[in-house]
Amino acid sequence: MVKIRLARHGSKKKPFYKIVIADNRFFRNGRFIEKIGFFNPIEKDNSKKLSVNLNNLKKWIRKGAQMSQKIKFLIKKLKK
Repeated sequence: MVKIRLARHGSKKKPFYKIVIADNRFFRNGRFIEKIGFFNPIEKDNSKKLSVNLNNLKKWIRKGAQMSQKIKFLIKKLKK
């Protein structure tokens, strides 16, 4: 199954996440199909905290990709 999820990057105590499309058999930070955005929880400026290519997100959802709980939460926050 294809999932839309976060892949953790960055150093210790300074997380940075890429929003990726990946097969659920691959490791969290391993191989992925496509990168569609990023999430930086440390960033103070809300405009630089989250970036998602919504066209690619919708395309993958139409193809049957499932979003993780955190991605659902972030997308709702982005649309407000």
